[in-house]
Amino acid sequence: MPQKNQQKMKMLFLVEMLRECTDEQHPLTTQEIVERIQARGITCDRRTVSIDMAQLNEYGIEVMSVMRGHKKAYYMDDSRFDQPELRILIDAVQAAGFITEKKSAALIDKLAALGGKYRADALKENRICFHTQKHRNEAILYNVDTLEEALQRHRMASFLYFDLNENHEKIYRKDKQRYNVEPLALVFHEDFYYLVTYSAKYKNLCHYRVDRMDHVSVEETPISESAEAQRPALTGYTEELFKMFGGDTETVTLELSDKLIGAFFDKFGEDIKLQRVAPDRCRVTLDIRISPPFWGWLFQFGAQIQIIAPESVRAEYKARIKAIDAMYQ
Repeated sequence: MPQKNQQKMKMLFLVEMLRECTDEQHPLTTQEIVERIQARGITCDRRTVSIDMAQLNEYGIEVMSVMRGHKKAYYMDDSRFDQPELRILIDAVQAAGFITEKKSAALIDKLAALGGKYRADALKENRICFHTQKHRNEAILYNVDTLEEALQRHRMASFLYFDLNENHEKIYRKDKQRYNVEPLALVFHEDFYYLVTYSAKYKNLCHYRVDRMDHVSVEETPISESAEAQRPALTGYTEELFKMFGGDTETVTLELSDKLIGAFFDKFGEDIKLQRVAPDRCRVTLDIRISPPFWGWLFQFGAQIQIIAPESVRAEYKARIKAIDAMYQ
């Protein structure tokens, strides 16, 4: 190998080695660096190592030096993320049900590698196994990538949409005809990715679960001006969709046990105003879409929540409780 190319290769390998194999707790001595470079078939000696390190610093690649006993050693603290940040990202991937087991393992390895060799080993050794129910659709990341392309290019997208039967078999909607949609946003909420689109038929926004899509494609047809005009409405739509979606909006007053204050803040945000009405109870008035998700959320708290107003919502709640009770008579 010509001397000029050898020097280029040596500098590239130096940067790679320092980034992946060193940190403040694990510096490499001059002799260890020489041995690793020579093992790659690249000429190197102790005299040139300090010169190479000075050149890297001059180029803006910060290399630190310390004394390891009586020997000079070098390391690079060039992690783009610190260890707590990587831990949060790894836990988020592991807990995300929409990412399959196979994809989760691959992503965790990539994230851990961002911390360098020693941090990567520690991050993977200290993993906690969540009992998350992982989905089986291996195409989910490819679906997201394709839909992201459609969003960036402001193009329509198409896909097959399916449900699962009791045997985990795909049952395609619309007799396996493709859905052609005008995508406006990808939204992640409670373990699912949703594609929010504009429906020309209903003149409104609608949404689809990305993990229930097959054979996603970007179309060359641009999305319409009507779809583009809906972008300002996306924030309000997603807030309603992922708090209590479907149904008509009602202004509802609820009385709740103090034990549920945290649950209300989690659901509706910490800006909601609570009014003390008893030593252990508060009231709150909220605009809520009266829908099955709302009733399901409400039922879980039993007698710890009472609907105060309006009377129509109180009556519907009573009727639902009575219907459920009748089923068990």
